Amino acid sequence: MARRGKKKGRPISGWLVLDKPVGMGSTEAVSKIKWLFQAEKAGHAGTLDPLASGMLPIALGEATKTVPYVQDGAKVYRFTVAWGEERSTDDLEGPVTKSSDQRPAEADVLLLMPKYTGVIMQTPPQFSAIKIAGERAYDLARDGATVDIPAREVEIGRLDLIEHNPDRTIFEVECGKGTYVRSLARDMGRDLGCFGHIAELRRIEVEPFTQEDFVTIAELEAARFGEQGDERSDSADTVPVDFDAIDALLVDTSAALDCLPQIAISDDAATKIRLGNPVIIRGRDAPVEAEEACATARGKLVAIGAVEQGMFKPKRVFAG
Repeated sequence: MARRGKKKGRPISGWLVLDKPVGMGSTEAVSKIKWLFQAEKAGHAGTLDPLASGMLPIALGEATKTVPYVQDGAKVYRFTVAWGEERSTDDLEGPVTKSSDQRPAEADVLLLMPKYTGVIMQTPPQFSAIKIAGERAYDLARDGATVDIPAREVEIGRLDLIEHNPDRTIFEVECGKGTYVRSLARDMGRDLGCFGHIAELRRIEVEPFTQEDFVTIAELEAARFGEQGDERSDSADTVPVDFDAIDALLVDTSAALDCLPQIAISDDAATKIRLGNPVIIRGRDAPVEAEEACATARGKLVAIGAVEQGMFKPKRVFAG
């Protein structure tokens, strides 16, 4: 029997809240971060288009187990709608499909905005990752097909007008999972009778992370290589002795689970849980029942699990 190969990279865990630049794809960004940290494993919590900038939370190591909790979190975008043109991709990338000489007054935009606040029905863009009969909509659209994408329910917590001139309006939106800002621009343009598309898009928050957590590629490279810069020689791919500077830029894995009840446990209980065993939880504030909760020992994440009749039952365990 062939032996399984040893994993390549360091068993480093945590969240890197990347300020992704325009022009870089989400997959490319994850590869870059994985290489800089020499990490065994990495993944992201929510794709950000190459033409968009801003927050791309990237999970390393054990933090990949918490990705669904960040994906489900509320997101905040700052975006600019250019009026007068609708495009095939609903952003700058695609060709113009409809145009108008009409431009909206600020009062008309403000009057329309309540329609796009709260729970609304939204049709995703033709160029989106939605699956239609097993195929991605963007693949079908690139082949010239017009696909019938059903509208779906999304939630918009708030929509604010930041700045307006006849040709462009800057908005800020807080929205739930599955919302397409490109669709928002397209639909508002149609309602205003002037058409519209996204000219700029920046994601500034992904719950629980904020702009204070942002780290740029330049900051990462400076931490990783110091004055050497981005050295891509063979020696740069070997694991240096000291990764302290770049590791200090990570947010702890447990930050993704702030939405869950927190249960402090003893070291002995942590050992039992990591072996997959349930434990009785004690303490005046300990929950008796909870569909999901996370257990911590000495401030370190131990497991995600359920609490049933005062007993914590682990579902997903984290390395110590």
